[in-house]
Amino acid sequence: MPKLFGKEYTRDQLMQRVGRIEQVAGVERMVLAEGNSTGVEAFRFRTGGGLDFSVLASRGMDIGAASYRETPLAWESSTGPAHPSQFEPEDLGWLKTFHGGLFCTCGLTYAGAPGPDGDDNLGLHGQISHIQAGHVSSGAGWSGDQYIMYAEGEMRETTVFGPNVVMKRTVTAVMGEPELRVTDVVRNDGFKPQEHMILYHCNLGFPVMDADTELVTPRETIEGRDPYSQDTISRASRFAVPDPAVDERVYYHELTADADGMTTVALVNRGLGDGLAVSFTWDINALPFLSQWKFSGQGTYVTGIEPGNCHVTGRASERDRGTLQVLEPGEERTYEITMGVADGKREIDGLLKRIKAI
Repeated sequence: MPKLFGKEYTRDQLMQRVGRIEQVAGVERMVLAEGNSTGVEAFRFRTGGGLDFSVLASRGMDIGAASYRETPLAWESSTGPAHPSQFEPEDLGWLKTFHGGLFCTCGLTYAGAPGPDGDDNLGLHGQISHIQAGHVSSGAGWSGDQYIMYAEGEMRETTVFGPNVVMKRTVTAVMGEPELRVTDVVRNDGFKPQEHMILYHCNLGFPVMDADTELVTPRETIEGRDPYSQDTISRASRFAVPDPAVDERVYYHELTADADGMTTVALVNRGLGDGLAVSFTWDINALPFLSQWKFSGQGTYVTGIEPGNCHVTGRASERDRGTLQVLEPGEERTYEITMGVADGKREIDGLLKRIKAI
């Protein structure tokens, strides 16, 4: 049964109290009409459980702004969710329209640092976050006493004489529950094996990220991407106030998983109200790597929790390492990540106990 405003209600009890269900929760389609975001199609979710977020249909069905009981969760960059027509795929041009947001997907045929890979000169983090979705739909309905909301769309990364890879994304949320689920099905529609890299750039910012914040993971080992990151490993899971002298750091976490292959990490701020934590759960067999992007600079005050099937040093590096994934013609892969919010000491303690048990 949905838990709304501190009480549980059956479907019948709730429907007796509202004229239409959107009074308390729902998903609605909209088009942005401001500045460089003009024309971006989006879906706004209100769960009734405190979690609200936007799905950007024009930006790979990524998740932009998100909040829990009016507390922002996601870091949003100065670029805003720019229309994909402004995308510059070469070199570091991706950064000119990197809006941050709760989920920014990287891939599908390359991700990570720019650079050459054979005859290809690849840009930063791939194209998927700038591909407009087709076959877009949304809806909501009752399943017993659960009211389930969804939005879905399909993105195709393709070119003549090149790759033809499609991703169908479904974003779901349940009324009264402070969580969302992203489910992606990626398929090679081409007739040749295709390099496949995917990374979920989940960006958390103030006030969840602050000087009282800690990243909690069931990790076995951690290493830095570069010497600066390696020298600061002891502080990878802790955060400080914005510092104009700080540079970005990237850490690779090797995580443990439970008997079903599931792992969970959380960003925890016990000093925010009664305490607030944001967690991410996924199948480590599908997404075996966790990269942590940490930037405590002024304005760029963010940590990225980034599950992926690759590291972030680029496709040539992944090929050299022997970890580059390939999709055979017609092959499909499914990825699923659940994001949840733990509110208050009791919920946070329960979440950390679950992570510790992994």
